[in-house]
Amino acid sequence: GFSLSIYDVTSQSISVRWPKFPGASSYRVTATAVNTVSHSLLVHFSDVTLKATLTSLIPNTIYAIQAEAIDKNGIILGETQTVQSTAPDIPVIDQAYSKLSNSITVEWRAIPGATNYMLTAQDGDSFIETVVKNSPGTVTGLKPATLYRITIRSINSGGKSQPSPFRKVKTVLAAPILSVSSSSCDSIAVSWKAVHMAAGFSVSLMRSDGLGRMLKENTTNTSLIFTNLDPGTLYTIKAYAWNANGLPGDDVTYNQRTSPHAPADVKVAFNSGALRAVVSWMPTEGALTYSVTVSSGLLKLRCNTSSASCMVPSLQCGSEYYVSVTAFNDAGSSKPTDAVSLKTIPCAPVNISIEEDEPGHLLVSWSSVNFGHYYVVFVKSDDGLEAHCNTSYTQCHFQSDCGFTYFISVFAYNKAGQSPLGDVFNYTTAPCCPSDFRTVFTSSDTVRVTWAPVRGADLYETRAAAGSGVVLCNDTATACTLSALQCSTPYNITVYSFSEARGSNTSCVPQYVATAPCSPEIKNISKEGLSVISVQWQSNNKEATYVVTARGEAGLWHCTSTGNSCTLTDLPCGSTLSVSAIARSPAGQSLPSYSVPLETAPCCPSDLILTQVTQSVTNISWSVGRGAQTYITTLESPKGQAKCHTLQNYCLLGCITCGTNYTVSLKAISETGLTSSCTYQGYSSSACCPSGVKLYRLSNNGIRVFWRASDETINYNADLRGSKGNFTCTPRSGLSHCDITEIPCGDVYTVVVAPVTDKGPRLTFCPKKLYS
Repeated sequence: GFSLSIYDVTSQSISVRWPKFPGASSYRVTATAVNTVSHSLLVHFSDVTLKATLTSLIPNTIYAIQAEAIDKNGIILGETQTVQSTAPDIPVIDQAYSKLSNSITVEWRAIPGATNYMLTAQDGDSFIETVVKNSPGTVTGLKPATLYRITIRSINSGGKSQPSPFRKVKTVLAAPILSVSSSSCDSIAVSWKAVHMAAGFSVSLMRSDGLGRMLKENTTNTSLIFTNLDPGTLYTIKAYAWNANGLPGDDVTYNQRTSPHAPADVKVAFNSGALRAVVSWMPTEGALTYSVTVSSGLLKLRCNTSSASCMVPSLQCGSEYYVSVTAFNDAGSSKPTDAVSLKTIPCAPVNISIEEDEPGHLLVSWSSVNFGHYYVVFVKSDDGLEAHCNTSYTQCHFQSDCGFTYFISVFAYNKAGQSPLGDVFNYTTAPCCPSDFRTVFTSSDTVRVTWAPVRGADLYETRAAAGSGVVLCNDTATACTLSALQCSTPYNITVYSFSEARGSNTSCVPQYVATAPCSPEIKNISKEGLSVISVQWQSNNKEATYVVTARGEAGLWHCTSTGNSCTLTDLPCGSTLSVSAIARSPAGQSLPSYSVPLETAPCCPSDLILTQVTQSVTNISWSVGRGAQTYITTLESPKGQAKCHTLQNYCLLGCITCGTNYTVSLKAISETGLTSSCTYQGYSSSACCPSGVKLYRLSNNGIRVFWRASDETINYNADLRGSKGNFTCTPRSGLSHCDITEIPCGDVYTVVVAPVTDKGPRLTFCPKKLYS
């Protein structure tokens, strides 16, 4: 628990301390140099002393230091030991001086064993220490023009030596604090605050690039001005103060550039499309940046750049600007250049009006604008064609066509260029008039007109005027049907075109169109003959030709007249006809009149056949007569009349006298009672049958037939018919019998004697006789 510690070391002393040891009445401390031949230093201390300083030691020497605790009997109770080196020897200052206002430099000879040196500068109660490796050493952080006491101590691992004998040294004057400016392109002004203890100042100036000569001024003032310098050139300025002894203090170096010369050859290029200007100039020496000022009245625009040109945007049209350029560097600015006038493009013309003073002519007018030397008006139609007009006035005339939309823009021009695009106006001329409209259908109360589409028309109005009456038709189609018109009336028809943009074209030319004639009214139909009728109507149009038509199942029959009547001929018999009339004129054809029914007399049967059924009965048959419902047939002779009224097409007439000539007539009667009297070829009834017929046998195979003739002029024949054969005999004229021979026996025969006819079959109705 007994230990020894070092608390201070100098070149010739080592200070140690230890703790109190129990039972010790004294302490003994011994210092013995290590590796050095020298005597040991032995020191005794009482039990109250617990530290000691060993002196008269050798500088820069390692000592073994031993401490012993001894009781009152001289017995060593405890011991401890440590090794400690003494500090190097005390240095001696050879010289100390100040070159800078904040430092003092010290020179000395090296001390053996010293690894570092501590320099101390003391000013009253304050001091500054600096550790250095070797000589010379400098103490910094000092105050200018101040007297300091300077000491030095050597240092090794053991400690520091005692301070050397001091030297008094005064720091030099502080450097003046400069304020430098270049108020013009060929001068630099230098000023400074007063420096403590300064008797005067020295200021020198030279181009930083080493060209030219150096200018130097000594003064007791605190400012001076260097003139006749190069513009925009960097100069190096050096200044220091000196004291009363002429000793210079710290110097200060300052680089200052003269302000630039004003730029030369300023040019302005105006971009009319973007309303901006590019300002350019010749670069000036030493200029770092440039500022372009564009002013017009109270308005100022600026553009800063480091190049030799600058773009100034957002200029106003129709304005005059004054452009100047100022060069800048860190010293300041040049004088502005002489202002260059810039007149911008004129503004777009306003108050544009478009008038169609007469069809086909557009008048475009506008208000004049500032700096507008002349104007160009562009008129572009919607079909792509474009026209323009150059003028120094404020109006232009253009040819225009109907139905076009024209896009109109007006530009003003001057030397700077073209004004911006203003409002683009569109003007739509009245739509074209349909010039080729034509009538495609005309009736008594309707007219249909068509036309080709025309430019610009959104809607068409067709107007038909006659007297005070007007009929209108509005449609987007290129056709119109005008109805509810008056028949046989001339109308003034006009087709107007409309557009939403311009309205109606009121200059369209009308056409005269007459409606078709009114329908005739049949007043009377009279029969002129069997197949001829006369039709009368009321005429209402002098230009009309009337056509009367009789329509039936068998066909059509017509008659034509420009008057009020005509005759229909060859009409079919037995027909029901519908008779109507129409009127035709160049304007068209009327509607047909109301039909009047007409029934013609029935047709006479074309074929009539008379067949004698018995000697007193004749059958009459005939073909059907068209239109006939009943028939009356009559056979008439001086001996009498036979008549039959029937619904059929045949009839049996009795009470006929044989061998008599009859006239034959027939009446065909229709359902309504119309009658046709038909006359046919006369009819002769057959000769009378003989009477008193008798049969006589001539032989086994012969027979004679006798009869009594009704008229000696009539010839007869006899027919003998049986199962084994038929036989006939005809006597000579005037005889009343005949013989039939070679008749097979054993058969039953039928014998008929009948008059001989000129035509047709033999009569079969005469009496028959049986013969076996």
